[in-house]
Amino acid sequence: MNIISPLEAILFVASQPLSTKKLMKTFDCDEGTLIEALEQLSQKYTGAAGIHLVQQEDAVQFVTNPSYANYVDTFVKSDAWGELTKAQLETLTVIAYRGPITRPELEEIRGVNCAIILRNLMMRGLVEEVEDKKSILSSYHISIKALQELGISSVEELPDFKKLSAHPHFDGEAEA
Repeated sequence: MNIISPLEAILFVASQPLSTKKLMKTFDCDEGTLIEALEQLSQKYTGAAGIHLVQQEDAVQFVTNPSYANYVDTFVKSDAWGELTKAQLETLTVIAYRGPITRPELEEIRGVNCAIILRNLMMRGLVEEVEDKKSILSSYHISIKALQELGISSVEELPDFKKLSAHPHFDGEAEA
C-alpha cells in the first residue's frame, strides 16, 4: 500500500504535530514504511517549497518555509485583526451550532478550505482546538470568550439552537 498521498493529506489538515505511532496505527503500517513515506515527503517539500516537513523525535508536522516568514507575517497580521469577515462569521456560526467539529467536517459543510479562518478565529480566542485521543484529527468548538462576547453562557442559548444544530445541512445531507 502506498501511503504517501494519504499521509500528505493528513499532515496538511492536521493543525498540530502528529505522533508516528498514531500515523502507523492509522495506516496499519510498520515503522519502516512510515519512515520511507516521510522521507519522500521531506524531499518533495524542501528548498524553495512553501511548506516543509518537520520531524522532531516521534512527531511530524507540515510548517511554512521560514524563508517566507515576512510574507506569512504580513498576511497573518492583515487578515487576523479588525472586524470578522463574512467567511469568519460563517465558520464561527457552524462551529457554534455544530461543534465540536473537525476541520474536514467543517469544510464539507462550508465547501471551502477553512485552515486560515480557523487559525484566525483561534488567534482571536473565539475558537478552541481539542485533540481527540481516539481520532487523528483535532476538533474545534466555540470558546468561553466567544460566548462572553455574544452575551450568553452556553451555545444552547443561541437563537433556534436545537432546530439549527440538528439541521440536515450540517450533516452534509442537504441538497445544493
